Amino acid sequence: MTAELVRGQNHPLPQTRVEIRISAGSPVTPGATLGGEDGRVSDPGRIAHPGAPQLPGLEVPGQAAVAHRLAVDLDVMPPDVERVHVLLALPAGVPGPRSFGAIAPPSVAVTGLDGTAIARFVITGLDSESAVTAVELYRRGDAWKIRAVGQGYAGGLAAMLADQGLPEAQQLAADIERAVAEGLARAVAPAPPAAGQQTGAGARRAQPPAEGRQAQAGPVDYRHPRRAAAAGSAGAANGGSGTSGTSGTSGAPRASAAAPPSAPPPGVGAGSTAGGARQGAGSAPAGGGGVPPQSDRSAAGSAEPVAGDAAGWSMAERLYNQVWAMFEDLARTVAAYRSAVDFADSRMDRELDRLLADPRARMGSVADSARAEVLARHSTLVDRAREVLDRDLGQLVAEAGVVEPALPPAYASWASPVWHEYEVPEDAPMALRLGDLHLPEHTELRIPLLVRLPLERGLWVDSGASPLGPGALDADPGRAFPDSAERRALALDTAVAHAARLLSVHPAGEFNVHFIDPGGTATAALTPLLHSGVLAEPPPKGAAAVTDTLTRLTERIDLVQMALRSGAADALPPDLDPAQQLLVVNDFPHGFDDRAINQLRYLADEGPSVGVHLLIVADREDAKGYGPLLDPLWRGMLRLTPTPDDHLADPWIGHAWTYEPARAPRGSRVLEQVLAQVAAARRALRR
Repeated sequence: MTAELVRGQNHPLPQTRVEIRISAGSPVTPGATLGGEDGRVSDPGRIAHPGAPQLPGLEVPGQAAVAHRLAVDLDVMPPDVERVHVLLALPAGVPGPRSFGAIAPPSVAVTGLDGTAIARFVITGLDSESAVTAVELYRRGDAWKIRAVGQGYAGGLAAMLADQGLPEAQQLAADIERAVAEGLARAVAPAPPAAGQQTGAGARRAQPPAEGRQAQAGPVDYRHPRRAAAAGSAGAANGGSGTSGTSGTSGAPRASAAAPPSAPPPGVGAGSTAGGARQGAGSAPAGGGGVPPQSDRSAAGSAEPVAGDAAGWSMAERLYNQVWAMFEDLARTVAAYRSAVDFADSRMDRELDRLLADPRARMGSVADSARAEVLARHSTLVDRAREVLDRDLGQLVAEAGVVEPALPPAYASWASPVWHEYEVPEDAPMALRLGDLHLPEHTELRIPLLVRLPLERGLWVDSGASPLGPGALDADPGRAFPDSAERRALALDTAVAHAARLLSVHPAGEFNVHFIDPGGTATAALTPLLHSGVLAEPPPKGAAAVTDTLTRLTERIDLVQMALRSGAADALPPDLDPAQQLLVVNDFPHGFDDRAINQLRYLADEGPSVGVHLLIVADREDAKGYGPLLDPLWRGMLRLTPTPDDHLADPWIGHAWTYEPARAPRGSRVLEQVLAQVAAARRALRR
């Protein structure tokens, strides 16, 4: 049972790896400090904030938002840390409320990594304060506890930091505000259009194509303690330029900017697009009403949705931008609904508490009438919020209905009719579909999970158990968890489907696949690749095969890097394969010694820059038994699952999205048919 805390109350933490989830009625800046026994923080290097979001055992989002997830691992805190304070502040210098009294009371929930709630604290009673110390985690002997604090500061962020004992609090507060402002400049919707200016789909089509590319936020594996909180920041997705928030920890694709540098920043509401023309809906309620504002798109939105109405140089780029705009739209409009419901619940609780506090209003017809009025007001607020949500969801469903059939093979699901007219392409695509994402408010509305190509991060297909329970598989209703062998088989089928898609969306001869299968357990799953001739023979077994494959690929990386550094790319050996390479490793790390693991880490770190990519099939829980050597490897990869799983969080709000893997429908021969054409094109190229 969740402990509902009041100011000053404490509660034991049953585990040391937790998430702190924050919800507010307006965007707030998150932060946390690491203090000694007296709670004082004398070192500016011991505060995590949007400008410096990571500390040992602690990570906070990198941007102001209405909802946050902070990741805390108390086991790896420095030994002299006795208290962790969680701080909230209203951003200064941007439009919005100036005090917590003007918005719905913020709430703080502490949960386990699986989402199990431990304690919750609603910070009521705030008035003119614009910053607040929300909760503290503190040691008691060998255990940790949480205490509800709720200490507000009318002097804002600087006053709160000074009270924490931080030197030069004024300057530090200014640095934090500057980092927040820079983040908002990249993510906040532009001002409403002037009279007569187009909005909605028409405005999106009127946007000029991109003149450059910038990071597009995407989902992140929120269950990893060092990466979870980054879901509040606006990093790049597919690797190097920093999804899940902070640089290098991202879990999804980068998108191209849909507006030139001189255009307004991209919008973020339920009508926003990468082109900066979708705006408005989905922003959280700013206080009193508790209902999301009307969206510009719905106000103007009698226009029929159009596939490819985002900006971009090509239809593929416009569709890519439109898909990620829909992802952000859904995230924000659902956040607005949840925030409105939370506000309605909080208001109802306060009003009922006031009734109970008055002995004269506890019983009798007057009390019954008063309670009925409270419940009616709550129902009205929730119904209005649901009405707005349903309206925005209806628009997104209509848009998805025209976008999905228009997607090219690289973006389309395996069930799409586009594969029946498949031809080997002449050019490589800009992105690849790895699956679908959806939220519980509308499970039928699926947003394609697209990652940019070439892959800048490896993929880890996790063969471990899914937490979603019976019925997670698209099999018989009520079917229980698959056993270990079934999970591994599903994970391998998923990896083969990803490899097949990568082969099919590249021109003939420009992408090759290698397999490492020390135990020889992958042969059945490789049937589509073997029968088509894309793979000439099953991968060799044993440790020697592992060593040989890794040595060849690491030598290729070294040769290409040396040639590029010396400006002598034309001096590469004539037998060196210029195509991009994908290494698929099955049942990792079985069959790997320390040297092979180090080679694989080198390949994961250095390979993407020279066209060598990695896809691993393994159970992360099994990999943990091999010690910390593997931790940096799997932390740097994008985790995918072979069954539905809710481990991904978006970088704007931090929703837990259910990921559905991209596998061919049961009984379909689409993989075999597509791979047969790929193999035929490769044979023709060699003649």
